[in-house]
Amino acid sequence: MRRPKHDGPSASARAEASASVDTCCPPALPAAALPADAGDANLALARLAKALGHPARVSILRTLLQRDTCVAGELGDALPLAQSTVSQHLKQLKEAGLIRGEVAGPRICYCVEPGAVALLKGLVAAL
Repeated sequence: MRRPKHDGPSASARAEASASVDTCCPPALPAAALPADAGDANLALARLAKALGHPARVSILRTLLQRDTCVAGELGDALPLAQSTVSQHLKQLKEAGLIRGEVAGPRICYCVEPGAVALLKGLVAAL
């Protein structure tokens, strides 16, 4: 007797998983004000620019901004890199404050830190 073909999780299971991923990140931090001192602004911009100094990290940030939700393991699928390499890039973006992540079961979900992105935009605009 043949088993029926299984096409993956049901629509309700996918929706439930999606809802749990959407709510996995902690609340956003308040946006930081642009530094008034030029030296402080230079340091802040250099720190954020260093975090974006690799095309893979730019791609990760761009992907997270486009999805506007928490993203977990599928980041590795979106990039032509090994999962360990993606994890290292995520760590650097998180240390710079551009993204945040939270453990959600067996994985970590990542999302953009909107205040840090707003600060980056403001620092670049002030050049």
